Amino acid sequence: MEPILIEHAFRSCYSGRHIVVTGGLGFLGAHLIRVLSDFDCKITRIIRTGAISERPISERLESRAEIVDICGDIRSGELWAHVVPQADFVFHFAGQTSNAVASGDAVLDGEANVLPMLRLLETCRSSNTTPVVLFASTVTVAGIPSHLPVDEHHPESPLTVYDLHKLIAENYLRYYSIAGFVRGVSLRLANVYGPGAHRAHKDRSTLDRMIKMALAGANIPIYGSGEFQRDYIYVDDVIGAFIAAGACIDALTERQYVIGSGRGHTIKEAFHVVAERAALKSGRAVRVENVDPPGGLTSMDTRNFIADSSRFMRATGWRANCLLREGIDRSIEAYLCAS
Repeated sequence: MEPILIEHAFRSCYSGRHIVVTGGLGFLGAHLIRVLSDFDCKITRIIRTGAISERPISERLESRAEIVDICGDIRSGELWAHVVPQADFVFHFAGQTSNAVASGDAVLDGEANVLPMLRLLETCRSSNTTPVVLFASTVTVAGIPSHLPVDEHHPESPLTVYDLHKLIAENYLRYYSIAGFVRGVSLRLANVYGPGAHRAHKDRSTLDRMIKMALAGANIPIYGSGEFQRDYIYVDDVIGAFIAAGACIDALTERQYVIGSGRGHTIKEAFHVVAERAALKSGRAVRVENVDPPGGLTSMDTRNFIADSSRFMRATGWRANCLLREGIDRSIEAYLCAS
């Protein structure tokens, strides 16, 4: 099913429902709300205090849905006590996303990536509210894959503090789901890319940073040989997966699913596609050049990964449709239109 068909097929599942989205101004949150804004529903968008300037984004977004913005701290039980009792769905996307930051301050990362989940779940338990909770996790909780492609049966072996905390949050969600306090599912995402991936940290959204560099006429740096495989999945396909997961929760709850395109591309191949397509659109020729990585490459940098999402596909009818070249073209067009 094409992403737009996924959205329409499950529209009735969200009609008249109250949907809470954490990270409402973030990459995934903004794309999800763009889709849900065409649904007949109420959306509560939780936004980090201080993230809105001038006026709330809901005032600038044409929407069929009723959108309410709440600024607050998702580590706070008071915030969850305010939004959970009326919630039918909670899309939990907010969190700290940098491996480097997590490694530098594990306590801070735990407060950002574990505590909010626990606060949410405890609020559901204490209020006798059982919303559907959909959590954005990461395929890197598997560590270094022992085989390809990787599905849900691959052992979990997180090698970073960030991945460890993502796995802990997953396990909390699964535990509370089995206990009947929520209906929850975690989607372990491969390398998500697409317009709007404005990440502050250099260890995230690499493909989008390369696209922006190429459009500016800068050469694209590649660390090491670049022969390491990645599974790049376009953001619209990811949002389609979350919408499908919420609609099919009875078949999915208490589990984790690997979400990717199912296609492997080397980093070198992907960067060359970026250079080629950006030059075609901007008229600025750029080179992909090998450079020495600062501090050297880690085992996570040199791993290979391809997702096997067949279990999720069988349960929901979803599949990733956007090929890498098409997704890069869409991203280039969006960035050019925004400039």
